[in-house]
Amino acid sequence: MSDVESVSQVEPVSDVGPVSDVGPAPGRRFAGRVGIVTGASRGIGLAVAQRLVSEGGRVVVTARGAEALQEAVALLGGPEHAIFVAGRADDTDHQRAAVEAAREAFGRIDLLVNNTGISPVAGPVASAPADAVAKTFAVNVGAALGWVEQARLAGLGEHPGAAVVNIASVAGLRPAPPIGIYGASKAALIYLTGQLAVELAPRIRVNGVAPAVVKTRFAAMLYEGREAEVVKDYPLGRLGDPADVAAAVAFLASDDASWITGQTVTIDGGLMLQGAFA
Repeated sequence: MSDVESVSQVEPVSDVGPVSDVGPAPGRRFAGRVGIVTGASRGIGLAVAQRLVSEGGRVVVTARGAEALQEAVALLGGPEHAIFVAGRADDTDHQRAAVEAAREAFGRIDLLVNNTGISPVAGPVASAPADAVAKTFAVNVGAALGWVEQARLAGLGEHPGAAVVNIASVAGLRPAPPIGIYGASKAALIYLTGQLAVELAPRIRVNGVAPAVVKTRFAAMLYEGREAEVVKDYPLGRLGDPADVAAAVAFLASDDASWITGQTVTIDGGLMLQGAFA
């Protein structure tokens, strides 16, 4: 596990667009607010961090790889806007270090985005290895709960506007071969979202998003080499982009959604209307 590191001398990576490319910023909804985004070295997590920063927020980004996180922080504008803590999402010590870093660097915690997820096993759920099932639920469900508790203990909810957003999946809404174990874990996360919303109200709102296939390295097995075939099931004619998810997360995390809690918003280009997953 790494301590917080300043990366002011790291050059931004060249193959990812600047913060201004993430999408239209309706204002500075997160000015003065501090968020923690897990699994944020690339893909959806990084896009969420970009969106929060583009609207005035400051963030702590986490993931396992320190080098990728250094690049992410540089892209986000350096330590004035973002810092990182590297570690395993389901490691309680790592969770505690990240929330303490947020307090030390930025003085508060207002937002938590649980984005970390794994899908280490594919195939029929009945024959899935027990250790892979346990690890999937530990990271996709248990870690999310742990992050909420550590953030709460470190002050999430002390200030108005506190919010948690969990990144679930349409795989948690209906059977989704061949990633049934992943889907089951995301179904549990959707349930957990509602339960936490009840338990943490009124100080902390808890919502989720359930994306369909988004074009990230994590989801590549679901579309790579057959994207044109997969897209046929999407009424809007394309797969998702990380910025699509980031925009929805930013809404749910903002005061624009101040009377919304316990909801999981489907972001799927119309896929679920077709009765299919992929």
